Amino acid sequence: MARRCDLSGKGVMTGNNVSHANNKTRRRYLPNLQDTAMLSDALGQMVRLRLATSTIRTIEHNGGLDAYILGERPSKLSAEGRRLRKRIEKVSGREQAAA
Repeated sequence: MARRCDLSGKGVMTGNNVSHANNKTRRRYLPNLQDTAMLSDALGQMVRLRLATSTIRTIEHNGGLDAYILGERPSKLSAEGRRLRKRIEKVSGREQAAA
């Protein structure tokens, strides 16, 4: 399983451990990923995602999963995020046509 956020695409970064003697060894900075189930109001169901905690905070700040995904540029979303965005747009377009 890839260490990458399903929506924001945040992934592993690399850097150095630097000792007091200034010895440098390579290390990896892993994102804080959590398996979560978030409610999509448009789809009317829970969506299971693997998200970074920073992305979870951003979703809550924007007022929910649908608002976050529709408000974000598609180029900023990962492939999974773009697929979910298309599903939400399809359903919400159908709801607007019925109203």
